[in-house]
Amino acid sequence: MSKKSPKSRNWNPATLAIHGTGRLPKAHYAVSTPIVHTSNYYFDTTAEVYEFMKAKGVGRVVREHEYGRYGNPTQEETERKLAAVEGAERAILFSTGMAAVILTLMTYMRPGGHIIFTNDCYRQTRDFATNLLAKFGIEFSLVDPSASAIEEAIRPETNIIFTESPTNPYLRCLDLPAVVKVARRHKVMTVIDATLATPYNIKPLDMGVDIVIHSATKYLGGHNDLLAGVSLGKHGLLIDLYKMQRMIGAVPGPVTCFLLERGLKTLALRMEQHNNAGLAVAQMLESHPKIEKVWYPGLASHPDHGIAKDQMKGSGSVVTFLLKGGDKETRQFIDSLELFLITPSLGGSESLVTQMSTMSFFDYPEEHRREIGMVDNLVRLALGLEDVADLMDDLNQALEKV
Repeated sequence: MSKKSPKSRNWNPATLAIHGTGRLPKAHYAVSTPIVHTSNYYFDTTAEVYEFMKAKGVGRVVREHEYGRYGNPTQEETERKLAAVEGAERAILFSTGMAAVILTLMTYMRPGGHIIFTNDCYRQTRDFATNLLAKFGIEFSLVDPSASAIEEAIRPETNIIFTESPTNPYLRCLDLPAVVKVARRHKVMTVIDATLATPYNIKPLDMGVDIVIHSATKYLGGHNDLLAGVSLGKHGLLIDLYKMQRMIGAVPGPVTCFLLERGLKTLALRMEQHNNAGLAVAQMLESHPKIEKVWYPGLASHPDHGIAKDQMKGSGSVVTFLLKGGDKETRQFIDSLELFLITPSLGGSESLVTQMSTMSFFDYPEEHRREIGMVDNLVRLALGLEDVADLMDDLNQALEKV
């Protein structure tokens, strides 16, 4: 560690995102984290190989790296910063958010077991549950995002509760302390995807959650230019997950890690803008005569507003709403927008818009789409970093054309 390493203090998120806790020396005294672009690392002698393997077997470190699938200096520096921002002992980076979700589940699920998912989880997470878990001999339940519904679904063989907070796209917020209390009473692991909140807005580990997952593709990277995922928690708990990652090899490349670590440096600034924009746009839409309903945790009308107010610093930049009308009016509105790009994802610099029924659920039968609330006039906005007044002007002019 550098002689000028910052002392251990209760740094705020903006500081932790830049420095982490402590400071590690970097090649050539670089301020920015260097990109170590190599797939493997050489040994000078066979004796070095022997000493390396022997030390590794008893948990000692004589040198850091052996092969790129097992670790990379750029990756490890990024993991160190992510762990600091989340308040975790350890972070493990993956190639995508879904790689983090699925490999975390695969690490801790067990044959004959049972996993509880809340029914507003990300679509691909639910697809993994419904289409693949049975092949591993594992049952699952999809329940409402509440502690009471989760507890009712627990069986003797249940060993994982997996949820999101806020959920996507209805932004339901769970009472995390209540969920943790239920889980501990039944000795069940809690895993939470907190992508939409980010570590800036919520700290699930501080509330007793076991593992937190983020799609780092979204707010953590923040610029719509990378794919990555991360799982965070206590060091001892994540040892088995690291072994799974080493085996499967779903690791991000060094350039991706460099971009992610660079994005983290502006996380606090970006999230303040996202939080302010989200609330302003949600309030504007809720008062507009052509909007039927708005979902945003920062609004008093949201079913989980009280929970969000207690647990979250801000409500983020995703706003979901029902436009008055049907498919025709919704397409006309979206096509009239000038600043919003029609694409999935969220959390970047550019504002995005999604008609949920076609962009994310097109391959579902229409009847099933309606059952899960993916109706034709459901729209999700993911606000970027543009001027909020410009975004509201654009939304208003598009609504006038419907």
